[in-house]
Order: sequence, then structure tokens, then C-alpha cells
Amino acid sequence: MMEALMRMKPALRPGFNNRFYDDVVNGLQATPKHLDAKYFYDAEGDKLFQQIMACGEYYLTNCEMEIFTKQTADIAKAAMQGGQPLDLIELGAGDATKSSHLLRELLAQKADFTYLPIDISGHVISSLNATLPLSLPGLKIKGLQGEYFEMLNKAAAISPNRKVVLFMGANIGNMPLPDAEAFCAELRDNLNPGDMVIIGFDLKKNPETILAAYNDREGITKQFNLNLLKRINRELGADFDVDQFHHYAMYDPETGSCKSYLVSLKEQQVHIPDTEVIHFAKDEYIYMEISQKYTLNQTEQFAIRSGFKPVISFFDSKEWFVDTVWVAE
Repeated sequence: MMEALMRMKPALRPGFNNRFYDDVVNGLQATPKHLDAKYFYDAEGDKLFQQIMACGEYYLTNCEMEIFTKQTADIAKAAMQGGQPLDLIELGAGDATKSSHLLRELLAQKADFTYLPIDISGHVISSLNATLPLSLPGLKIKGLQGEYFEMLNKAAAISPNRKVVLFMGANIGNMPLPDAEAFCAELRDNLNPGDMVIIGFDLKKNPETILAAYNDREGITKQFNLNLLKRINRELGADFDVDQFHHYAMYDPETGSCKSYLVSLKEQQVHIPDTEVIHFAKDEYIYMEISQKYTLNQTEQFAIRSGFKPVISFFDSKEWFVDTVWVAE
């Protein structure tokens, strides 16, 4: 009886996330092993990512923050094109620190809009629903927790208003190039002609600057990656020895791909209930994340091939980052 209880399938536990389980097991049984970066963001992952964004090496946040603080009026003007009511939908809203500047400007301009933040993290959505109406009086907000396109479909059903989709933080860079292009095409399929996307891209620059952003001296990025193993232990009953994995980041300036891995420091086994033992050879890696960098021409070609028209781009003063506006044709 005791053995049967110990072998109980994790899916029988209350609140168990079957999709998380399936994605983790399938990823760790694949060759090469990989984990989905969207699962970085539990409560601890959210906190660690906030610390990463505060690191001096992590230039992306400051670059995009500069754009949204110094060019807010122009971004709001682009979003309000035509003056009709709109739904401002943010994919992967996080703490909305950058988008709050746009929200404040839209309120000041008396725009008729509803803010619909989408995030996979329930912690994030609960926080936004509770705090933003206090800091931005008059804001109409309806947070949506879940996958991007599932929630985008839900957002589309809320009203017939024109949609303006924010996809910031260079999140498009967390996909390999073919996946990013497919994502943009699917995004267009979920929008109507005249709807708009404001999307952030990290641009190619000095390779040392890029690599330092994903390999900070304080080791917070390392903790962020290892936290996913801790989450798998906690939520799925696995037994990763996180001290036996090393964070490794690399950047290829030719392709623009910055990738991170967790490397096994020894031959070892990991047990996850109701699945086969996961074997690791010494120096075997888990592919964790990509952070793709682009040229401006690449972003424009993305837009055109996906059914959008690029209309205006906003750069930081160093021209390291761009938030570009596309209109669905």
C-alpha cells in the first residue's frame, strides 16, 4: 500500500499543472534536453527577474524605459490613431513598469481605452489588477492569465474595439527565428485590418555588451535559471540537485543568437514521479533560453512577411533597442 502511494501519479494531486508536467517531461526526455522558458516565471522567478532588470549589465530594461519615458507622447499618438475606442493588450505584462508610462499618457489625453494585460503568471495578474487602479485612477483594467493566443482570443471577444497589442521587453527574442516569424504570422491572424502592434526588438551591438547582460557578475541570471529546477522539484516532486548544474551563456554575433544552458557537473540521475528516470551524462546540457538579436531590416521584413506594415520606430539614444509600430493590413 505504501509503495502504491509513493508511486501515485502527480496529476492526482490537487492543483497539479498537467501542462507543466508534460512539457517538463517531454523536454527532459528529448535530445538535446530542453525546458520551456515560459516556466521561469513563478513567484520566485518573477522576483529574480526584477533583480536581473535592475542589474547594471542588463541594458535592455533601461533602453526600453528610456523610449517609454522620453517618447511617451509620440507612442500614445501612434496608438490613438483615428481617435476611436481601443483595447490596449499587453502580452507578458510583468509589472507593467514601462507600459505604465503609456497608460498614464493615454489617461491624460482622455483616450477611451481598456488595458488588458496578459501574463502566464497568476501572481503578476493579481498584482496588476490590485495595484494599477490605485496608482492610475480612472484606468479600466481586466487582467487575463494564460497563454498569449488563448488570452488574445478571449480579449478579442471582450469588445469590438480596435486592438493595440504591446509586446515589449524583446520577448520576441525568446524564440528561434522561424518560431518568431510564425508567432508574428499567428499574431496577425488574431487581429483585424487596422489593428496595431507595438513590439520591442533588441538590436545587434557589441558582443561583449550582449553577453554580459546574460551572465551578470552577481550571478542573478544563474539563480533565475536554477530556480526552474527548484520549481520542478517543488511542484512535480522531482529531485534535481541544483548544486550539480552550472549556468552557461554564449552569444554568436553572426547569427545574433544569445543562448543559455544548464550544464550537468557530473553523471547523475533525476527522478520525476510517474516517468522514467532522467539520465544526465557529465557535461550534458539543458537548453534553457534564447535571446535573439536583430537588425532593423530584419524586423521590417518580419512585419511585411507576417501581414503587417511597419509605420514608425522608436529608438533609445544609443540605438541599441527599438520599439516598432506595425499596422495589420
